[in-house]
Amino acid sequence: MTVTYHDSNARMSQITVHNGTVYLAGQVPTDPSADMRGQTEQVLSRIDSLLAKAGTSKEHLVAAQIWVTSMAEFDQMNAAWDGWVVPGRPPVRAAVEAKLAKPEWKVEIMVTAALPEA
Repeated sequence: MTVTYHDSNARMSQITVHNGTVYLAGQVPTDPSADMRGQTEQVLSRIDSLLAKAGTSKEHLVAAQIWVTSMAEFDQMNAAWDGWVVPGRPPVRAAVEAKLAKPEWKVEIMVTAALPEA
């Protein structure tokens, strides 16, 4: 069994790959001054970069877990998500309201994707 780890520190990895599946750590915005839509767009851009680094893309998403700090802003997150996800290829998804590690973060997203078949 081979597991590879990328962008790691003593606590965690941003990417792990095992048996043709790519797992990303939860991603948070880099500029927390943005509104919910802006923060979500930042997170999705980071996800695109990490998936590419792992050799896959959002076209191969399998699952997504989304945490938002307020369901009152859920529609803004969904607007960014709907503009990003590949039409006809939405992953399974769960989204819940939660308190995040930093109060300025409005959204955190964690995804799993398949590696494309060679």
